[in-house]
Amino acid sequence: MPDGLSQPEAEYAHLLGGSKLPAVGTTIFTVMSQLAQEHRAVNLGQGFPDFDCDPQLKDLVTEAMRRGFNQYAPMAGLPLLRQATAEKIEFMYGRRYDVDSEITVTAGATQAILTAVLAVVRPNDEVIILEPAYDSYGPAIALAGGRPVPVALDADRGFRIDWDRVRSALNARTRLLILNSPHNPTGAKIAAEDIGALEQIVQRHPLLIVSDEVYEHIVFDGQPHLSLSRSPLLASRTFVLSSFGKSFHVTGWKVGTCCAPAPLMAEFRKVHQFNVFTVNTPVQWALASFLQERRHYLELPAFYQRKRDRFVHGLVRTRFAPQACQGTYFVLADYSAISDEPEEVFARRLVTQHGVAAIPLAPFYTEPVNRRIVRFCFAKQDDTLDAAIDRLAHV
Repeated sequence: MPDGLSQPEAEYAHLLGGSKLPAVGTTIFTVMSQLAQEHRAVNLGQGFPDFDCDPQLKDLVTEAMRRGFNQYAPMAGLPLLRQATAEKIEFMYGRRYDVDSEITVTAGATQAILTAVLAVVRPNDEVIILEPAYDSYGPAIALAGGRPVPVALDADRGFRIDWDRVRSALNARTRLLILNSPHNPTGAKIAAEDIGALEQIVQRHPLLIVSDEVYEHIVFDGQPHLSLSRSPLLASRTFVLSSFGKSFHVTGWKVGTCCAPAPLMAEFRKVHQFNVFTVNTPVQWALASFLQERRHYLELPAFYQRKRDRFVHGLVRTRFAPQACQGTYFVLADYSAISDEPEEVFARRLVTQHGVAAIPLAPFYTEPVNRRIVRFCFAKQDDTLDAAIDRLAHV
């Protein structure tokens, strides 16, 4: 039998003919959350709020169930929610997506990413991902038979996109670019010049785009979110993804949207209907009603900026050096003044010895790096953030 495998493992390896994702194991998010639980640590690792959603939203779900909205929704999503999404996007970004043919409700953004990739990427196609990158991008590309082409963000310029590097990565096999703004894990966001640079690229190259915009409403310092839907040219090539879970503190509900031109959406739905087919009906109904009050998303930047500022100001009491955070509910912190340990080693010691869970930056790269940076999630109650700072001050 192969070295290192037990008899049952060897038998299943033979039956499977090999893993489709041989390099994939348990994610670092799961590992760190488990360690946090075992050591009763303050969990600033995995990206989820530790506070509840608006009671009105829960009441709306209950109302939907009581009113009998408990059977399958249409494959593309409830018309009410697609209509509300179209109105929000037009209000925020000036583009009107067709409710019937250009908007699909998804089981969260991760499902939307996989579905978009499976819809357009064929074996041996290349897909550019900007690293550090969210960990689902690479496996989605591999499952489609494509090849991820990592392009490093410019860490010396606040993790900005180096468009010369992107242009150098383009070739006849390049099918897709996956863009994420506001960016997890760095907290950076694209600027107007990035929109212009990408427009120039798509004028010269038959490139499709997946724009992961799940943190669209968590942007800071008065700066707007620059959705690719703002640009008619880019919108004509792009699957734009959003997440109600991220916006409304209900990550466990796993509901999002994908918007794209009708020809792209037709391909997306071919995969979607045989993947999840449709999404939780009463939650869709509730979200459609909740979106009618614009304050529910317009107030999010100020809400999360207060948390960002509270946590970043608290880090002044520590030896961690916070990096700039323009959006998302994550902030990177440099621990060079504390240790030169590899990031995952340091993160494990931080949770086991000091009782604070963070996520190392290294797993967001294809090749090993050690920038001595960890990511903290500040989507937490103030007491949680203060408790974390008290512990970090002793590191």
